[in-house]
Amino acid sequence: MSFEDLEPRPQAGEALKALGREDLDLYAVDDLHERIAVLEAEIARSKAAIDGKSSKRSAADALFNFR
Repeated sequence: MSFEDLEPRPQAGEALKALGREDLDLYAVDDLHERIAVLEAEIARSKAAIDGKSSKRSAADALFNFR
């Protein structure tokens, strides 16, 4: 067992909460543009995950007739 195994796992959404608390005054305009691009890519990734989960749920519902 390593020391990493003893550390508590971060809770879901903690990184997102930390982003919301970050002081944006410390960033230059170019850095803020880069930050926006990264966040927009993360939004697209999240939407793709939602679409994938929704299609799997729809397929399961159709298979088992839960509707």
